Amino acid sequence: MQLLQIQNITKKFTNHLALDDVSFEIDKGKVFGLLGPNGAGKTTLIRILTRITTPDQGEILFNGKPLSEKDLENIGYLPEERGLYKKMEVGEQAMYLAQLKGLSHHEAFTRLKYWFRKFEIEGWWKRKVEELSKGMQQKMQFITTIIHEPELLILDEPFSGFDPINANLLKEEILFQKEKGATIILSTHNMASVEEICDDIVLINKSKKILSGNITEVKNRFKKHRFVIEVEKNDRLSDIDLPNYIELISQTEKPHATIFDIQLLSHTSSNELLTCFMGKGNIVSFQELLPSMNEIFIEQVSAYNQQNKTI
Repeated sequence: MQLLQIQNITKKFTNHLALDDVSFEIDKGKVFGLLGPNGAGKTTLIRILTRITTPDQGEILFNGKPLSEKDLENIGYLPEERGLYKKMEVGEQAMYLAQLKGLSHHEAFTRLKYWFRKFEIEGWWKRKVEELSKGMQQKMQFITTIIHEPELLILDEPFSGFDPINANLLKEEILFQKEKGATIILSTHNMASVEEICDDIVLINKSKKILSGNITEVKNRFKKHRFVIEVEKNDRLSDIDLPNYIELISQTEKPHATIFDIQLLSHTSSNELLTCFMGKGNIVSFQELLPSMNEIFIEQVSAYNQQNKTI
């Protein structure tokens, strides 16, 4: 079931087309990757979703109805540019922001104490915000983004400033929010994080949507017929004769096996490839290598830019 339907969104600024007829859907209970290079139009779309600005054309539906001011109560937004008051005490500011989200004083205090303990910053309640590291400020702002348990979370570069341990803590929390039923839009340049936690993605470049779909489906769509075969070591492997539709990229020797990195040069089936090795020994493993999201991102953006370059 769809939470958001982005329908033919166009947004122009002076001498700049930020979004050009962009359409896609976001299913409920999914982590959705909003991807694109700098200046692609991602931030403009987020500002439209949070009603900071409005589109020139098109419409956004939230739970099947036009997005309204009332829907902001069900949205939590963590912007890339942080907006904390440096001179305020951490607890005081967190309470202020939580009550802005509609929580009572008691409920805000109870929830914040829970989250401060969980994120290991409870000892900073009485300290000034300016005394926090960038990562600790990020933790605080993330807490105030999710404190009212919104139906939709929009996280813009949420891992910025985090060391690997705290980045992993945040990833686990994002997945926990998903398990509780939240829908998460993740805008990031960290493609490894996209592969780890996103279900679906859209790739925007130069104001246009150029790619969208389920992560697994997208990776399969751009697979390059590359395989890794591990064969138990034996004397017959020394005289293996590969047909002309198979290119041997590399051959790696292990103590008890040989690993072949293979590229199919035509649309030969994987079964035919497997048959070439079955008579040469016991096959330990057989795996098709799918492209990473980082590879797909670079290839698709580069190809689009090449096709649409202006003289």
